[in-house]
Amino acid sequence: MRTNAKYLAQVGMVAALYASLTFAFSPISYGPVQVRISEALTVLPYVMPASVWGLFIGCFLANWLGGLGPWDIFAGSLCTLLAAVLTHCVRKTKKPWLAPLPPVLVNAFGVSAYLQLLFQPPPIPVFKGLPPYFLFVISVGTGELIACYVLGYPLLYVILRRRWPAGGPH
Repeated sequence: MRTNAKYLAQVGMVAALYASLTFAFSPISYGPVQVRISEALTVLPYVMPASVWGLFIGCFLANWLGGLGPWDIFAGSLCTLLAAVLTHCVRKTKKPWLAPLPPVLVNAFGVSAYLQLLFQPPPIPVFKGLPPYFLFVISVGTGELIACYVLGYPLLYVILRRRWPAGGPH
């Protein structure tokens, strides 16, 4: 298969998988308290450059059909694009455990900025005195930690072991 065709096929597969997983788990994929299972795929830019655009397109489609409106469609998708680019840059460190960190941080702080405009803050009794923005950061950040480290990092580990038995990308 030609390189361009292979690249486009990878973009399309990642986009379709991201959007499909988001829809399949839609009750927990949107809102002030969310664990977007599809975010496990955000580790893929560490090993597959085409996934940067696949994640962006998949997130755009999921957010477009998700019902939260323009903030989620545009700002949320751009957060995913930024996180994917940063994850691809983390590859240079040859420390795969860092791959899930950009999506956790970018989404915790970025997505929270507009979720506070759309929803009441999640009730977190332990953090009662915090400003609403930081309640969203905690809520979204926790969901991202689950999706990216609990689900995504093991996925990355399996991919690295199958593709690069010596322990990492070249």
